Amino acid sequence: MSAFKGKIAVHAITWGENHLQAMKDISELGYRAIEPWASFVYRYEDNIEAYHELLDQHNLLLTGLYGGASFGTDKRFGNVRVRQELIDENVRLAKLIAKCNAEILVLGPGGTGELPSTIEELKIMADTINETAKATYQLGIKSALHPHLWTEIQHEKDIDALMELFVPEVFFAPDTAQLLGAGMDPAAVIRRYRDRVAYLHLKDLTIQTRNTEGIDAVSNQQPFFCELGLGSVDFDSVFKALNDIHYEGWVTVEVDQSRHTPRQSLEICRQYLEEKLQTNASAWIPDDGEGRPNL
Repeated sequence: MSAFKGKIAVHAITWGENHLQAMKDISELGYRAIEPWASFVYRYEDNIEAYHELLDQHNLLLTGLYGGASFGTDKRFGNVRVRQELIDENVRLAKLIAKCNAEILVLGPGGTGELPSTIEELKIMADTINETAKATYQLGIKSALHPHLWTEIQHEKDIDALMELFVPEVFFAPDTAQLLGAGMDPAAVIRRYRDRVAYLHLKDLTIQTRNTEGIDAVSNQQPFFCELGLGSVDFDSVFKALNDIHYEGWVTVEVDQSRHTPRQSLEICRQYLEEKLQTNASAWIPDDGEGRPNL
């Protein structure tokens, strides 16, 4: 496989609320970039220098933050009554991202996904996302749609319909496991929207159904989402697709749950990536000659 041109980061989700330990472990394992919980970074909204000091202390960059319609269980892009509220919330988050010298706002959908989205709902979603993306783009932040299982935007037909309705300011942030879990070929979707891919979550999943999600202490089953290489995602085809579209952006390792400690989980992912990429995956960012990230 040709040399991968992208940049590898780590999502702090595996550590739960243990935010500082996440930064410590990720840094000590050689990674130089993190996608933290937005709720954690919001603590520093009025004192962003303190957060920059934390990043510097651990020699980390911030890649982006997760927003969209994920601010509450009653929020949906398809609900026109909360449109302005969602736009305002995401613009606020975009301003925080800009203060952190990052440029990606991940637009996670809302809702439960129990019923298929109607054509009218998809039009409402597109209008809300378009307005959001245009507003954040003026701040230098790319808003990128992140399809997600069990939400209002999870199926391939919905993604395709929305992409037809989006303005150029809307980008795409696929997740390899979320796409496969919804019956898609992640590599094919990446190729299809090659001009919009601005960010990516690198995640694996088992063949278990959603109803068996979790860690079974008796059978020792993997969680539904699992470490890279332990599930069903064809990462060879994913990296080939990223190479073929000349992707040079962030690829963020994400493990929602694990049978291991978060640090051990990342070690498993790191070993897999280094075997797959045949290089030091954890240091997949050039430095300035003194060990500091240099982009």
